[in-house]
Amino acid sequence: MRQITKVALATAATATTAALLFGEGGTVLAAARPAAGAPLSAGAAATTTVAMPAAATVTTAGISYREAVRIARKRVPGARVTEVEREWEHGRRVWKVELRKGRWEYEVHVSAATGKVTRVKRKLDD
Repeated sequence: MRQITKVALATAATATTAALLFGEGGTVLAAARPAAGAPLSAGAAATTTVAMPAAATVTTAGISYREAVRIARKRVPGARVTEVEREWEHGRRVWKVELRKGRWEYEVHVSAATGKVTRVKRKLDD
């Protein structure tokens, strides 16, 4: 009985982990265990089904260059993009988008993973 429990728990843990990795709203269904004292045959192994919503997709690349520019332009409307580069900031990847509007220079940092604006700097260009 000890081996059966370990197999069922390991399978359920794997399914739960998969559901958490592939997004929220996943449902984990595990097959029922055999009755106490019943032998575990080769065909009666514990099975697990993970039901995921169609919109749950995993992307490791994050946001693209163009998306970062779109987000930065939305933050500083009417500005002209002068430079874009991807760099590390505090252990995280960010897109650094530099913009100009009139005599002002803006530096907008956009998270490469989430697309959120993490920092905005503004300085007067002399």
